[in-house]
Amino acid sequence: MQDLKISKKKPSFPITPQLSGYLSDYNRNVKIPIFYDDLLRFQGSIIVYDKDDNDTLWIRVYYNEFEREEIESALKKVYTIFHSDGNENIIPLLSIDAIDFCTFGNSRPFRIKIRNILNDNSTYFYVKTADASRVYGLELEHMLSPYNLNFLVYENTLIEEHIAGIPGDEFIKNMLPTCSKSEKSQIAKEFIKFNERCMIRMLGDMRSYNYVIVPTHDFDKVVYRIRAIDFDQQSYEGKFNIYRPQFFKENYEMVQLVANSIQKMSIDQYKTEERSIMVKRLKSSHIRLGRLLSCIESDVISTKEYVDLLKMTIFDYTHDVNFKKSKNMGEILKYSLEFIKRNYENVNLENLKRY
Repeated sequence: MQDLKISKKKPSFPITPQLSGYLSDYNRNVKIPIFYDDLLRFQGSIIVYDKDDNDTLWIRVYYNEFEREEIESALKKVYTIFHSDGNENIIPLLSIDAIDFCTFGNSRPFRIKIRNILNDNSTYFYVKTADASRVYGLELEHMLSPYNLNFLVYENTLIEEHIAGIPGDEFIKNMLPTCSKSEKSQIAKEFIKFNERCMIRMLGDMRSYNYVIVPTHDFDKVVYRIRAIDFDQQSYEGKFNIYRPQFFKENYEMVQLVANSIQKMSIDQYKTEERSIMVKRLKSSHIRLGRLLSCIESDVISTKEYVDLLKMTIFDYTHDVNFKKSKNMGEILKYSLEFIKRNYENVNLENLKRY
C-alpha cells in the first residue's frame, strides 16, 4: 500500500470572533483559571514508558513547589468547571496524580490525571492550544458522529475530555489476531462506516494511532466501535484520500479484514446505512450546524493550493459544479454535506415511487 504524505506540521489557526461567539452561545466558551502556556513552565521531566517498557512519547513534567501548588489548584478548578458546573466543594477530595506532556504531533497536549482520593477513581483530561481546525473537528464530531464530546475553549486554551478506548495500532497488533471470525466481521463493518463518516465530514489523518477501538459487552458477545481521537486535520489537506482512512498503510490490516470478511454488496449496504444516519443527524442539528458552517466558510483554515486541489478532485468524483465553485474549505464541506443529504432524499423518493 502506497503511503500517503501529509504536512509534517499543520499551522495552528486562531479562534475568530465569529467562532468565539458561536462557542459562547453553545456553552463551550467558559472562563478558566489557567492557560496552556502556564503549564509550559515545568522545571524537569522524565520519560513515560508503557507496561512493556516502550517509550510512549509522553514525558511526565514537574514544577517548583510554589508553582506546583498554584497549577494543581487551578487544574482542580478546571475539572469542576468541566464536570460539575464549577462546584468547588469537591476540590479537597481531588488529587492531581500526573501531568504529562507530548511533543509528538501538532497539538503538543498536556494530559492531566486527576483522582478522587475517597474512592481512588481517576480520569483524564487534556489541555491544548486552541486551534480553530481542531475546534471545528470536535464540533462536527459532536453533531455528525454517534458520540457526544465535552470540551471548553478560553482564549488560546482548549480543555478536552479523554476518549476512552484501545489505541487502534495497539488493538491491530495485539488483539485483532485473537478475535473470533464473527468479531472480525463486526470490526470490518465498523471500519467501513468509520471510513465513510471521515470522508463525508472531511476529517483527515485517521491512521491507526489517531482512533481508538471501544469494546462493549452486549448479552453474549462483544460489540466493537471505532472513535476518532485526533481532530487536528479537519478540512486542511488537499489530497482527497487523506480523508479516507482506508488509504493509510497503518490501516492495512483493517483494509485486509474488510476484503476478507465483507462482500461488495454488504460494503455498499453499510456505506448507505452510514450516509442515511448522517443525514438524520444533519437534519436534527441543522440550525447549530448551519451556524458552524457559516463560521468555517468565513474562516481561513487551509491554503489556496489545498482548496483548489481538493475541490477539483471531489468535482471529478461527483460532477457537482458547486465543488468547482468553492472558494474555501468551509464551502467544500458545506457542499459535501448538502450532496449527501440531497442524494439520500432522492433515493428515498425513488423507493417511494415503487410502492
